[in-house]
Amino acid sequence: MSSWPRVEQRRWATSAREPGAEGPIGHHDGVCTVRVASVDDLDRCLEVVGGLPDYFTPDVPEKIRSDFGRCRSWVVVDDGKVAGFAVVDKRSPQVAEILWAAVDPDRRGSGLGTRLVEDVLETLWAEGVRLVEAKTLDRSAGYEPYEATIAFWKGRGFLKVDVIDPLPGWEPGNPCAIYVAPLPS
Repeated sequence: MSSWPRVEQRRWATSAREPGAEGPIGHHDGVCTVRVASVDDLDRCLEVVGGLPDYFTPDVPEKIRSDFGRCRSWVVVDDGKVAGFAVVDKRSPQVAEILWAAVDPDRRGSGLGTRLVEDVLETLWAEGVRLVEAKTLDRSAGYEPYEATIAFWKGRGFLKVDVIDPLPGWEPGNPCAIYVAPLPS
């Protein structure tokens, strides 16, 4: 029996499945699953990124390729096809960062990203992680496509803790918002 806390105000408190378990999850008219990614999923994940040019710069696919090989990754599969992914770097036994997360542009807003991130958070919690970080373009950049991204992270319980401009590795003028989600002890 899972000891995952069922706290209603936590939007990412998920179903009664055991932490990290794979299996079907009801999704609209079909069924989706979240599973650990394999190397065979990388090309499809990069296709997802390629379909989101408003969100990812041309150098991102190579960064994802590198991070995919050294970090843990998950995919959400919908109707038999990888529809999204998340790449996570565990920084310490209690802290992790979601480095990359994306859902196919045709499936954005369908709940697949939420399902994916909730499963990732549940798995991390079961492993003892208590703080998860995500970085995104800050609202002060005035770039409208990122309004939905900011709302997504806030909706998953992430809190903005800082803005850094320039963040090392980011171009000046692209302020980085740092969000964190505290997971229950």
